[in-house]
Amino acid sequence: MGDDLKHLLEEISACRVCADLPLGPRPVLQASMQAKILVAAQAPGVKVHNTGLPFNDPSGDRLRAWMGIGRDIFYDKTKLNIIPMGFCYPGKGSSGDLPPRPECRKTWHGRLFQMLPGLKLTLVIGQYAQAYHLEQKRKPTLTETARAWRGFAPEVFPLPHPSPRNSYWLRQNPWFEREVIPALKARVKEVLKT
Repeated sequence: MGDDLKHLLEEISACRVCADLPLGPRPVLQASMQAKILVAAQAPGVKVHNTGLPFNDPSGDRLRAWMGIGRDIFYDKTKLNIIPMGFCYPGKGSSGDLPPRPECRKTWHGRLFQMLPGLKLTLVIGQYAQAYHLEQKRKPTLTETARAWRGFAPEVFPLPHPSPRNSYWLRQNPWFEREVIPALKARVKEVLKT
C-alpha cells in the first residue's frame, strides 16, 4: 500500500486538472501512511504556492503555536498529513483568496483518504474543510462548530482558519484560546507519543 500512496502522490503532483488557475497548478500537500495527525485545511496561499511548502506563512506560524509544535515536527511527513480541500492556489477574490476549487476533492480525496488508515487526530480548519470532513455533524456556522469542539474531540478538532485575517474572530471569541488551544496541544502531544 505504501507504493500505491507514493504513486498517487506522484499523480497528484503532476495534476493539471485546473490548468486555468491564475498562477498555474502546483499541488501542495504532505501525506504518508505513518502519520497519525491530519491537518485538513482550505487551500494554499500565494507564499505557499511559491515555496511549495504547506502552511509556510503566518497562518502556519499560528497553527503550529496552537498545536504546540515546531516546524521540525510539523514538516515531518511521518508525523503529520497536511491535506487541503484544494491543493493549488485558487486565486484572489474581492475579500481575500478565492475558495478552494472543488476539482481536488472530486478527483483525489476519495483515493487519498483510503490510503491513510492510521489517523488518530484530525484538525478540520475552516468552513470548506468542515463541510467535507464533518458533513451533517457540523453546526450552522463555523463559530458554532468550533464552540462545540468537545462533541468532536478527542479525534477531531474543528478550528477557524489561523490566518492573521481572523484576528478579529479570535478577539471576539476568547473562549477558543482559553479552552480549545490547551486541549488541542495536549491531544497533539498525546498522539505524537504513540
